[in-house]
Amino acid sequence: QVQLVESGGGLVQAGGSLRLSCAASGGTFTYYTMGWFRQAPGKEREFLAAIPWTGGRTSYADSVKGRFTISRDNVKNTVYLQMNSLKPEDTAVYVCSASRGITWPPREYEYGYWGQGTQVTVSS
Repeated sequence: QVQLVESGGGLVQAGGSLRLSCAASGGTFTYYTMGWFRQAPGKEREFLAAIPWTGGRTSYADSVKGRFTISRDNVKNTVYLQMNSLKPEDTAVYVCSASRGITWPPREYEYGYWGQGTQVTVSS
Protein backbone atom coordinates (compact mmCIF):
# COMPACT_ATOMS: atom_id res chain seq x y z
CA GLN A 1 0.00 0.00 0.00
CA VAL A 2 1.54 3.27 -1.17
CA GLN A 3 1.06 6.49 0.77
CA LEU A 4 1.65 9.79 -1.01
CA VAL A 5 2.15 13.15 0.69
CA GLU A 6 2.43 16.36 -1.30
CA SER A 7 4.12 19.57 -0.20
CA GLY A 8 5.33 22.83 -1.66
CA GLY A 9 2.08 24.52 -2.52
CA GLY A 10 1.31 28.11 -1.62
CA LEU A 11 0.50 31.56 -2.90
CA VAL A 12 2.56 32.99 -5.76
CA GLN A 13 2.21 35.91 -8.14
CA ALA A 14 1.57 35.36 -11.81
CA GLY A 15 4.82 34.66 -13.62
CA GLY A 16 6.35 33.09 -10.55
CA SER A 17 7.49 29.55 -9.84
CA LEU A 18 6.83 26.78 -7.35
CA ARG A 19 8.21 23.29 -6.92
CA LEU A 20 5.89 20.65 -5.59
CA SER A 21 7.15 17.49 -3.96
CA CYS A 22 5.41 14.18 -3.39
CA ALA A 23 6.95 11.77 -0.93
CA ALA A 24 5.99 8.12 -1.27
CA SER A 25 6.11 5.42 1.38
CA GLY A 26 4.78 1.95 2.00
CA GLY A 27 5.60 0.42 -1.36
CA THR A 28 8.31 -0.19 -3.91
CA PHE A 29 8.41 3.32 -5.33
CA THR A 30 10.61 2.42 -8.24
CA TYR A 31 7.97 0.17 -9.81
CA TYR A 32 5.36 2.90 -10.12
CA THR A 33 4.64 5.41 -12.82
CA MET A 34 4.03 8.70 -11.03
CA GLY A 35 1.65 11.39 -12.14
CA TRP A 36 0.49 14.86 -11.20
CA PHE A 37 -3.10 16.04 -11.52
CA ARG A 38 -4.94 19.15 -10.43
CA GLN A 39 -8.52 20.06 -9.66
CA ALA A 40 -9.90 23.57 -9.57
CA PRO A 41 -13.24 24.43 -7.91
CA GLY A 42 -16.13 23.42 -10.14
CA LYS A 43 -13.88 21.69 -12.65
CA GLU A 44 -12.98 18.09 -13.37
CA ARG A 45 -9.66 16.65 -12.34
CA GLU A 46 -7.04 17.37 -14.99
CA PHE A 47 -3.98 15.30 -15.86
CA LEU A 48 -0.78 17.34 -15.89
CA ALA A 49 2.28 15.13 -16.18
CA ALA A 50 3.57 11.59 -15.80
CA ILE A 51 6.95 9.90 -15.49
CA PRO A 52 7.67 6.14 -15.51
CA TRP A 53 9.82 4.44 -12.91
CA THR A 54 12.82 4.57 -15.23
CA GLY A 55 12.48 8.31 -15.61
CA GLY A 56 13.46 7.98 -19.24
CA ARG A 57 10.44 9.76 -20.70
CA THR A 58 7.68 12.10 -19.67
CA SER A 59 4.18 13.05 -20.76
CA TYR A 60 2.53 16.45 -20.32
CA ALA A 61 -0.84 18.02 -20.85
CA ASP A 62 -0.83 20.72 -23.51
CA SER A 63 -1.90 23.26 -20.91
CA VAL A 64 1.39 22.94 -19.01
CA LYS A 65 3.85 21.76 -21.66
CA GLY A 66 6.91 23.98 -21.69
CA ARG A 67 6.10 25.47 -18.27
CA PHE A 68 5.99 22.45 -15.94
CA THR A 69 8.62 19.76 -15.50
CA ILE A 70 8.12 16.43 -13.75
CA SER A 71 11.06 14.55 -12.28
CA ARG A 72 11.70 11.83 -9.73
CA ASP A 73 14.37 10.70 -7.30
CA ASN A 74 14.03 6.96 -6.72
CA VAL A 75 16.54 7.09 -3.87
CA LYS A 76 14.44 9.65 -1.99
CA ASN A 77 11.14 8.07 -3.11
CA THR A 78 10.02 11.49 -4.23
CA VAL A 79 8.50 12.94 -7.38
CA TYR A 80 8.64 16.64 -8.17
CA LEU A 81 6.70 19.10 -10.27
CA GLN A 82 8.60 22.26 -11.15
CA MET A 83 6.10 24.91 -12.20
CA ASN A 84 7.30 28.04 -13.98
CA SER A 85 5.51 31.00 -15.58
CA LEU A 86 2.49 30.38 -13.41
CA LYS A 87 -0.85 31.84 -14.42
CA PRO A 88 -3.98 32.59 -12.38
CA GLU A 89 -5.71 29.73 -14.21
CA ASP A 90 -3.16 27.34 -12.66
CA THR A 91 -4.87 27.88 -9.30
CA ALA A 92 -6.01 24.46 -8.06
CA VAL A 93 -5.36 21.64 -5.65
CA TYR A 94 -2.42 19.64 -7.00
CA VAL A 95 -2.41 15.91 -6.35
CA CYS A 96 0.19 13.28 -7.05
CA SER A 97 -0.66 9.72 -7.92
CA ALA A 98 0.93 6.33 -8.54
CA SER A 99 0.15 3.75 -11.19
CA ARG A 100 1.17 0.14 -11.75
CA GLY A 101 -0.47 0.17 -15.17
CA ILE A 102 1.40 -0.94 -18.26
CA THR A 103 0.03 1.57 -20.74
CA TRP A 104 1.93 4.77 -21.48
CA PRO A 105 0.92 7.23 -20.40
CA PRO A 106 -1.39 5.54 -17.91
CA ARG A 107 -5.12 6.14 -18.18
CA GLU A 108 -6.47 8.03 -15.22
CA TYR A 109 -8.28 4.92 -13.94
CA GLU A 110 -4.94 3.12 -13.77
CA TYR A 111 -3.74 5.40 -10.99
CA GLY A 112 -4.56 3.40 -7.90
CA TYR A 113 -2.98 5.62 -5.26
CA TRP A 114 -3.61 9.29 -4.61
CA GLY A 115 -2.31 11.90 -2.22
CA GLN A 116 -4.42 14.44 -0.36
CA GLY A 117 -3.22 17.34 -2.47
CA THR A 118 -1.58 20.70 -1.92
CA GLN A 119 -3.17 24.05 -2.74
CA VAL A 120 -1.56 26.30 -5.32
CA THR A 121 -2.93 29.82 -5.67
CA VAL A 122 -1.65 32.18 -8.36
CA SER A 123 -2.57 35.82 -7.96
CA SER A 124 -2.83 38.21 -10.89
